[in-house]
Parts: sequence; C-alpha cells; structure tokens
Amino acid sequence: MAEENNGKVWFITGTSRGFGRAWAEAALERGDRVAATARDVASLDDLVEKYGDRLFAVQLDVTDREADFAAVRAAHERFGRLDVVVNNAGYGHFGFIEEVTEDEARAQLETNVFGALWVTQAALPFLRAQGSGHIIQVSSIGGITAFPLVGIYNASKWALEGFSQALAQEVASFGIHVTLVEPAAFATDWAGSSSKHSAESPDYADVHRAVAESRKQRNSTPGDAEASAAAILKVVEAEEPPLRVFFGSGPLALAKADYAERIATWEEWQPVAELAQG
Repeated sequence: MAEENNGKVWFITGTSRGFGRAWAEAALERGDRVAATARDVASLDDLVEKYGDRLFAVQLDVTDREADFAAVRAAHERFGRLDVVVNNAGYGHFGFIEEVTEDEARAQLETNVFGALWVTQAALPFLRAQGSGHIIQVSSIGGITAFPLVGIYNASKWALEGFSQALAQEVASFGIHVTLVEPAAFATDWAGSSSKHSAESPDYADVHRAVAESRKQRNSTPGDAEASAAAILKVVEAEEPPLRVFFGSGPLALAKADYAERIATWEEWQPVAELAQG
C-alpha cells in the first residue's frame, strides 16, 4: 500500500534500468506520479501494469531537443505540474583521450550534457510558473575528480556540474532547487552493455593493464541502485536540499584527498599567480 505523502510529480529520464528505474519505482510505491522516459518504452510495461495511470511512459532520446521539450510538455499536461525533474539518462564512454574519436566525443557530450540541458530548459518555465520545483542532475564522483580511461566521460560530468551550479543561483529566487547527485561505483549497467568503448591503441597496452587493475580495486564493492532510492527520497523531501550530495561511502575520501592536493598546489604556486597579475 502506498504511504501517505505530498503527491509529488516526477519527470525522470533513463528509467529502463539503474537509478532511473529504482527511483521511479520508489516514487510510485509511495503514491507519487511519475513521467518515465526510455528509448524503449516496452521496458516500462510492467510498471504501467502495476501502477496504472500514475505512470506516464514516454519514448524519448534525450539528444533530440525538440522531443525533450515535447515530452516535458506532455508530462505537464498529463499531471498538471512538475515537482522533481531527474536528468538520469546517460552512459559511460571508456577510452584514453588520444583514443577517443570525434564522433565518440560528440556522442558522449550530446547525451550527458546536452540531453540534461534540453530537459532542464524545457522544465524551467513550468517550475517558474508554479514557484517551486527540484531539478536533480545525476552526476558522478567523476564530476568533481577525474580518472584515466574515462576522461571524456569526466568532461561531460564536469560540464553538467558547471552549468548546474550556475543554474542553482539563477533560479533560487523562483523557489527552484538544484541538486547534483554524485554517485560512486554502483551495480548499474553504466559500465556494462550501455557503455561505449574506443578502440584501444597498442601504444597504451601497458597503461591499459595498469588502469584496469586500479579500477578493479577501486570499484571492488559497488553500491546497490535499489538502496539508493531511500537516499534520493531524503534529498527531495529536504526543506533545503544540497547543491551536491555523494551517493556511496567512498567518494568523500576521494574528494578530500583531491581537493587537499589542489589547495596545496594553488598555495605553492600563489607567488606565480600574483606575478601574473603584475
């Protein structure tokens, strides 16, 4: 039985699996309504059967700007409002920077950056008009630090982080919140069949082996996407939600080490910075 709640309306991209699927189910289970998008809406048939008209299944490729605006508009027409907009659709691209082709780089940015940008732009007029709303951008620990082999993915998430931090300041006076969710490794399909891979250069063979071993150790205990649903509900129910929040126990230590190193380097080189000022 659905729990008592304030009846939020969600718009979630990439709901066929992973975080999108888990969060859509959690919202529906507590009685909320969800517009769920997927490239293949047949993947949502079981949810439609279980939750009926509280689930609005929408076929969507987020790289299609016109389709993004149409999907958001259709969701608003269906439910009358939008409370939580989740930009979850995305994938990981694996390849060293020298190995990534132009088409691969553009495809990564089209989905992970522009897809989120278009959906955000489509939702904002509705959120401004109602004077409330919460935009959830699914970023990554790779959105604040960077790792070899996923440099172009890091670039996409750093871009998402940048425009979202600016956005949060731009829309605060309209009663709209923005949160960047920064997960560690989770047991989703991000590194599986949904990922893309550049052709490996033999010149990097030794580096590939070393990076593979490092990734194996770093991601030895991935998080549970189903368990993350409880965390996202805490975030959307917060009176003052955070601009950034990690999901998983590992990212905080990585972030502390990375930022400590950055600050130490900036301080060491401050005399040069001041020299540049003239």
